[in-house]
Amino acid sequence: MELKAADVAEVQQIQQHFHVLAVDDSLIDRKLLEKLLRISSCEAVTCVESGDKALRYLGLLDDLDKFSSSAASFSSPQLSHQQEVKVNLIMTDYCMPGMTGYDLLKRLKGSSWKDIPVVVMSSENEPSRIHMCLEEGAEEFLLKPLQLSDVKKLEPHLQRSLSRSSTEIKEEETVEIGITNSDAIDDENSTKEENNKNDNNNTFSKRKAANPEPSERRPKLKELQAAV
Repeated sequence: MELKAADVAEVQQIQQHFHVLAVDDSLIDRKLLEKLLRISSCEAVTCVESGDKALRYLGLLDDLDKFSSSAASFSSPQLSHQQEVKVNLIMTDYCMPGMTGYDLLKRLKGSSWKDIPVVVMSSENEPSRIHMCLEEGAEEFLLKPLQLSDVKKLEPHLQRSLSRSSTEIKEEETVEIGITNSDAIDDENSTKEENNKNDNNNTFSKRKAANPEPSERRPKLKELQAAV
């Protein structure tokens, strides 16, 4: 029993690190989805009302420039900040004004976020639409209104995404440690070279002091003239 309780506590602790980006033009549906995610122990939930804002939040402004001139209003500091955002799962409604959930899915799968799981939601049960989204790379196609059981289905996708993010962070830390160690070795070698150079200079000075140059044995010009 203690082992099972520990496993449950570990899972709950991992779930608290999940970050879900929810995209829906309906305020009621956004609030419902956020509530269901928080009930299922997903503490970090970011909600936006359109595909455009989702792309902006993810820092995909370069892609957005090709389709919308509104991206020009965003400055580069904001872009830099958005590129540091970590998201483990993206959930999007299918029917939205402007950019549909399917359009957003295609953009995401053609970007640096292609490995992040995407779930499409819709109140219309159309097999052709479902098939199209799954073929494009969606992990799930959920029918509205969502239930808590629907959200529970997403936990395996979240865990895989979080594991992948942890692996990437460890790889980055390993690279940074390698660079730091390399710099430290270079500094140590430079110090040794400088010390060896100083030791050689000191040895040369000691030899010079131990063996002074012989004094001038030839008489100076003034002495020769005086002798004459």
